[in-house]
Amino acid sequence: MKLNKHEKTGANTYELEIAIAPEQFKEAISAVYKREAKRYNVPGFRKGHAPRNLIEKMYGADIFHYDAINDVFPAAYEEAIKELELEPVARPEADVVSATVEDGAVLKVTVTVKPEIKIGKYKGLKATKTTEKVDEAKVDEEIARMQERNSRLITSDEAAKDGDIATIDYEGSVDGVPFDGGKDEGHRLTLGSGQFIPGFEEQVVGHKAGEEFDVKVTFPKEYHAENLAGKDAVFKVKLHEVQQKELQELDDEFAKDVSEYDTFAELKKSIRDDMQKHQDEHAERDTENKLVEQVVETIEGEIPEVMYDNRVDELVQDFAFRLEQQGLNLQTYLQYTGMDMEAFREGFKEQAKKQVEMRLALEAIVKLEKLVATEEDIDKEVERIAEQYKMEADKVRSIMPMDEVAKDLAVNKAIDLIKESATITEEKPKAKKAEKAEKAPAKKPAKKQDKKEDK
Repeated sequence: MKLNKHEKTGANTYELEIAIAPEQFKEAISAVYKREAKRYNVPGFRKGHAPRNLIEKMYGADIFHYDAINDVFPAAYEEAIKELELEPVARPEADVVSATVEDGAVLKVTVTVKPEIKIGKYKGLKATKTTEKVDEAKVDEEIARMQERNSRLITSDEAAKDGDIATIDYEGSVDGVPFDGGKDEGHRLTLGSGQFIPGFEEQVVGHKAGEEFDVKVTFPKEYHAENLAGKDAVFKVKLHEVQQKELQELDDEFAKDVSEYDTFAELKKSIRDDMQKHQDEHAERDTENKLVEQVVETIEGEIPEVMYDNRVDELVQDFAFRLEQQGLNLQTYLQYTGMDMEAFREGFKEQAKKQVEMRLALEAIVKLEKLVATEEDIDKEVERIAEQYKMEADKVRSIMPMDEVAKDLAVNKAIDLIKESATITEEKPKAKKAEKAEKAPAKKPAKKQDKKEDK
């Protein structure tokens, strides 16, 4: 590869002219011929056995040129980018200027790069940090969830009620005509969960195992299946079994069964401590964001729109991955919510813009302060990731780009620098207003005799 010339053509764009040497181009053409010859029919030859010169004569002398260019371009491009120390933020746009066996190939490449950002004040900033004590009701809710997860099911002869699991067969119809997706057998439905359309589960409540009955409902007007939206439907239902959840007593035995703790008090304290830790971490991140946002307000520079688009892509992919972890997919989610992809992506744009600008501001500080991640920093981060994902450190190093890890650690140092020089005011949350007198009546005055006794 030879970089013939390069010039800056815009605030964040460069135009490069890259030359591929004749020998390298010839080797690439030969490799494409060997790989692709079987695709071409030449009379008198079996597929894949026709001489290259005959294929080129029949289909054109440059038949293998563009595939050869595609093969050699990535390495040539990376070499040119490295030589110029550019940091692309989008796929390059490449045009073939010339391509011959005798002279090799010449490509004109347009590259969009990360912008040069100027920032204002980033030291001596001010922010408030709000710290809250864990709400005991939240602790009790978590314990209740644990109790629910560790419950056991018992078959009941009683009428079904909310919270019970009903095993049912059902078949739905509109105007007496069954519809697609409206039939199932042996379906286990947790009553009160809201899994079915409004009104369905409520009409199963009160029935006993062995009963057959009709459930009449109306599909929501915004229902994802347009042929059913707003329609009245009747479901023929047979209730096979009703199961109730039997919850364990919240005692020391429960703690031993569900955790490594010997007493319920220890379990509850552990949950409370974990919640407090998460709340403190959230408060810390919130304070950091407040400080970095102040730096973002001072940004000067032209940010390529593609950077925002790329971040939206990443956020959409992250969302889709989380859905897959729950056994869903993005297309189904969009159907149920009545959104198209364009509207869905639009919902991420503000978040993407904020994240891109925060990152650029922090990277500007990294550059100004010459912050770098040491080998010790990288080793500690690798160990942290390995422990988190139960992997060997060597495995982490083999699958994660260490240069990106180093950049992230340097950015974290920029955040630390901002915090260390900032004035952070601790702020306790405001106390909840006292309940009105009618809701919490005052105690009657004590009798005089009681007062004497108190003394």
